[in-house]
Amino acid sequence: MNTNRSIRKSESGLSSDISGQPYCVSVLKEGYCTAESDGTFRADGTISLITGPQTILVDTGGPWDRDFLVAKLKEKGLTPDNVATVVGTHGHSDHVGNLGLFPNAKIIVGCDISVGDRYLPNQLAEGEPYPIDDFVSVIPTPGHMGRDVSVLVKGTSEGTVLVAGDLFERCHDEDSWKELSENPQIQETNRQMALQMADVIIPGHGPLFRVHRE
Repeated sequence: MNTNRSIRKSESGLSSDISGQPYCVSVLKEGYCTAESDGTFRADGTISLITGPQTILVDTGGPWDRDFLVAKLKEKGLTPDNVATVVGTHGHSDHVGNLGLFPNAKIIVGCDISVGDRYLPNQLAEGEPYPIDDFVSVIPTPGHMGRDVSVLVKGTSEGTVLVAGDLFERCHDEDSWKELSENPQIQETNRQMALQMADVIIPGHGPLFRVHRE
């Protein structure tokens, strides 16, 4: 499926705090990925907070973000104990480095869903979404890794928001994402699906962006 001719992406005019009813979405930390002169690179994943009937954190940043994350939650009037669900879009350390802050939350990492040491049945690995409620659902979006997920939020002031992990590195990632993809063909299919369903996408390593379907 190739819909690139009818879709345009832009970073302009979007706040990192998106209001909504019943859920609001806030980017607590904008992810990044930059190459170093010695051949290494520095990277950290985007951290997003969804607040409403439930409090949902999507990706926790790396272990080096521990104090930062606690401080950002405090700015929102929250502690780690107030977070009901934590979603790790995939298992890389810059996305799930602070799961230990949330021992009482429901933890979703890829296709595994657990509360404490109790693992819950789901069909994410079979391609089925996992609804949190009528407005928020976890959807399978593999490709970057084998069992990536994204979080779909309906009813915001900007329309439908997709917190996409590394399904998208950033708005204009062109073909650079393919270098880090375990399965570029499947990831491309899921990228196109995302561009059809979402009005705003929060990528794993750059600013959130708007999707324009023409």
